[in-house]
Amino acid sequence: MNICIIGDGLTSLSLAKNLINKKINVHIYQKNKIKNLSSSRTIGISQNNLEFFDKKICKISQNDAWKINKIEIFSEKKNENLLRFENIKKNLFYMVKNDNLYNLLNKEISKSKFFKKTIIKKNNFYEKFLKDNKFDLIINCELNSPISKKYFSKKIDKDYNNLAYTTILSHQKLENNTAIQIFTKFGPIAFLPISDKETSVVFSVENKNFFLKDNDIVDLINKHNQKYKIKKILKLSIFKLTSSILRNYHSKNILAFGDLLHRIHPLAGQGFNMTIRDIKVLSEIIQNKIDLGLQLDVSIIDDFINRTKDKNFLFFSIIDLIHETFSMDKKIKDENFIKILKVFGKNRYLNNYLIKIADKGLNF
Repeated sequence: MNICIIGDGLTSLSLAKNLINKKINVHIYQKNKIKNLSSSRTIGISQNNLEFFDKKICKISQNDAWKINKIEIFSEKKNENLLRFENIKKNLFYMVKNDNLYNLLNKEISKSKFFKKTIIKKNNFYEKFLKDNKFDLIINCELNSPISKKYFSKKIDKDYNNLAYTTILSHQKLENNTAIQIFTKFGPIAFLPISDKETSVVFSVENKNFFLKDNDIVDLINKHNQKYKIKKILKLSIFKLTSSILRNYHSKNILAFGDLLHRIHPLAGQGFNMTIRDIKVLSEIIQNKIDLGLQLDVSIIDDFINRTKDKNFLFFSIIDLIHETFSMDKKIKDENFIKILKVFGKNRYLNNYLIKIADKGLNF
């Protein structure tokens, strides 16, 4: 089977490596070669997803996957711990730098005889590409490609009117395995450890506070820093926060994938985890057909949609509900909001249930 993947991000490379491992021919087409990746972007990968990634995609070294064994959530107004998530049996998730993972995947797939990559140079490429129809399956991971605009424009969109500022703190060495999120009057700020000497920061600023300058953001990071003796703060990266989910997953033999398929609010750190779960489902479908000696054809798309579409929409809705719930902090009295959260936080069954959802999605 010949599979084409459009795009050159973490999703494209992760999926390509999984397929190459099955000795399937994969050809990636990308618009522009990525030269300089942001060094301040990080992702969280759940324990279950990391196990799949290590086994079925490629092994991420312990130096590049920093374990998080506790999550604490605070309110700025009362400087009070609202929620705590901890699993004594295993880690909650792992923090990985985007550029490290990208470079690792690129290095691994470039070794394979089943892989080829082509840079798109001509404007009429896509028209000719679709007309030639030389691939059994096309997986489109590119948000803004002509194929996306032509076949995958029907979606549910939401603009959160937030800007996310990301950076990395370099600080004195310390035990650093607890993720902290603080709900401030400007928006939530998360401190996400990536080593004993570095911590990633994601600060989601609401639209009414867009007047804040970079220096103001740095001052707020320093203000809400609870434990780090900071040596250096990397230059801030900024991106707009939106969410979307496609109504149609495919067109003929073209399957939408990754952020094109579903993009969610980063509040719960589940964006790339959703994509890994999709890769896992697609991988299982293909492997089952291989094991049964069945032809690998476009029926793979129907099987994938049947197994993922409803669950993805429900998970998308849950994450949006979580965001809206925490946004209520500014709509109701603070003491009532805190009281409600504490009740939920002390419920061991609910606490464990949320940990399982964060780890395995809706598949446990």
